[in-house]
Amino acid sequence: MSRLPRIAVTTGDPAGIGPEIVAAAIADPRVRAVCEPVVYGPFERAAIEAFPAGVVTAEAGRAAYDTIVAAVRDALDGRVDAIATAPINKASFHAAGLPWKGHTDLLAHLCGVRDVVMMFWSEPLRVVLATVHIPLADVPRAITIDSLLTVMRITHGSLPRFGIPRPRLAVAGVNPHAGEDGLMGHEEIDVVVPAIEQARAEGIDVTGPFPADTLFVRAARGEFDVVVAAYHDQGLVPVKLLAFGTSVNVTLGLPIVRTSVDHGTAFDIARQGRADAGSMVEAILLAARLAQARRAPGD
Repeated sequence: MSRLPRIAVTTGDPAGIGPEIVAAAIADPRVRAVCEPVVYGPFERAAIEAFPAGVVTAEAGRAAYDTIVAAVRDALDGRVDAIATAPINKASFHAAGLPWKGHTDLLAHLCGVRDVVMMFWSEPLRVVLATVHIPLADVPRAITIDSLLTVMRITHGSLPRFGIPRPRLAVAGVNPHAGEDGLMGHEEIDVVVPAIEQARAEGIDVTGPFPADTLFVRAARGEFDVVVAAYHDQGLVPVKLLAFGTSVNVTLGLPIVRTSVDHGTAFDIARQGRADAGSMVEAILLAARLAQARRAPGD
């Protein structure tokens, strides 16, 4: 590789902590050693004063959206090698009349793909989500054999890029005790088991469903490489308990590399000098690592 990878770093919602954690992260010697960060969006104080700190506005939502669009366009065109994103605010997006609930569905739209997977990567634990930003009451209907198979296929195909050539997947049950043979719900019997059987027939090393209350402990101890969680909080609570501030949100299934922080816009501490840039640093470092893995030697 003749040059360091160029990483687009988006500043997220300008009313939140995104601009300040980006400023801190791009100055970090660890970041400068492995990539050339290219900032998209306002991050210096003079540029962000037009957006009231900690306030949901349509203007902030539109600014965040425009920044993401520009970064994705440049990534697709090869002007940057990967994207690392600071957090956006869903309420600001809504105020701006934007239909997307977050980065993940917006990125899929911009890249022209239908199926993407949200993964949280950390050293002690890695988790992918079978469902993302939907009400808990909608989870059982949203998990189908096809949707779960798609998550397992994308995850299995993506993990070799992370240095895991033969990934071991484990699937968490939807219900307590993984349904207890139907006594606490039938989603495992009707959906999860058939999906796992089909995935195994395709050569994917996946087991389960396992009760979630012990599965994450087993994965953190090294028994599995990644856990497929049924819903948002089931997967993110253990990751953030073990690695908050150092875990990285990665979107699998895109034609570009995209990483992000493991937290939100933190409007309550915006521009107070209290924001921790640790996850932003880790997101950029992982983006650089993945970008380097994608590029052929000598490029």
